[in-house]
Amino acid sequence: MVSSYLFLPCVQCFLLIYLVTLSGNLLIISLICLEPRLHTPMYFFLCNLSTLDIVYVSTILPKLMYVCHTGDHVMSYTSCMTQMYLFITFGDTECFLLTSMAFDRYVAICFPLHYSLIMSKWVCVLLLFPAWFMASVNASIITWYVHNLTFIDLVYVKNFFCELKALMNASMRDTTSLNTFITVAAMFVGVTPSCLILLSYIRIIYTVLKIKSLAGRWKTFSSCSSHLTIVVVFYGCGMTLYLSQSLEQEIILSLMFVTLVPMLNPLVYSLRNKDIREAIRRRIDNKITF
Repeated sequence: MVSSYLFLPCVQCFLLIYLVTLSGNLLIISLICLEPRLHTPMYFFLCNLSTLDIVYVSTILPKLMYVCHTGDHVMSYTSCMTQMYLFITFGDTECFLLTSMAFDRYVAICFPLHYSLIMSKWVCVLLLFPAWFMASVNASIITWYVHNLTFIDLVYVKNFFCELKALMNASMRDTTSLNTFITVAAMFVGVTPSCLILLSYIRIIYTVLKIKSLAGRWKTFSSCSSHLTIVVVFYGCGMTLYLSQSLEQEIILSLMFVTLVPMLNPLVYSLRNKDIREAIRRRIDNKITF
């Protein structure tokens, strides 16, 4: 299988993005593991989000950098299927994980006195495990569908990685059943989590507006501003990519979706989150090496 319509900008640019993404997310993971003050449900989910971003971007960028450096566009069928499966799994998991983080903020703001009781360790695990499981199942079914499509010996994938839509366009068989399943899965994996996040923030805003002081409102809402920023970027890029019409737009938006979101997460949480900034300051003051 060959992917020949690749977007080939500077290798150094991709390397810089990859290193920033890795170092930023590893910093977040290290801080959360080392700082007892960050051993809370909110940072438990953030640690998993950073881990997810590392494996997510590592699915695409190393291979893309290799292709840009060597000019070797060839990828085996097995590698292509594996890359597609991992990309779908990690993308779907992030949808569910962002929903769990929205629920955490909802409980923290709307039920602060019962937060510790509701968001116990077992509840956090029960929110996290189904996210990975359901995403893996959905990716497995889609991969099975694609595996049963018919391709010629040499396939030209019109994207910079083995993207689902590009593979469907390259297929020689009818993809109606696969399109139907993708539509149904999108309702469950994409629309349902986004609706739950929206409902959570509607309830959060309603609770915040009942606070009389403006400073109290801002302080309360600022605790979920980082998460809201990531949600807007993630779903904004995803929806724009889904609605794109031209091939050029689709490639550029796919590149932004693969690189921008994983790189932006640690930057947003480190710059906008007071606890993370204080943890970094304490580590620097104590001269502790990660």
